Amino acid sequence: MGEWKAPLSLRVRQEFRRELEEAAAKERRTLGNLGALLLEWAYEQFKVAGRTDRLLNALLTKFRKKRQGQQNPCRFIPQADRLPGWRT
Repeated sequence: MGEWKAPLSLRVRQEFRRELEEAAAKERRTLGNLGALLLEWAYEQFKVAGRTDRLLNALLTKFRKKRQGQQNPCRFIPQADRLPGWRT
């Protein structure tokens, strides 16, 4: 019948929630389904990196190499100093 799931509550910025709701609607998924999918994927990436700073640095470096010479080489990832909770 499927796997039992446990509830999880997160606090996010209102604008981010609206963006997630729009993305879920485009994908024809529920917000909870999209959130679970993204959280599982992100956690797998985190396990490989071992620490959040390694994960974010690896992603930023990868995208910068791909898009050298552009104003913002990371189209999908904001600059590190603009990430909530990011310490430089």
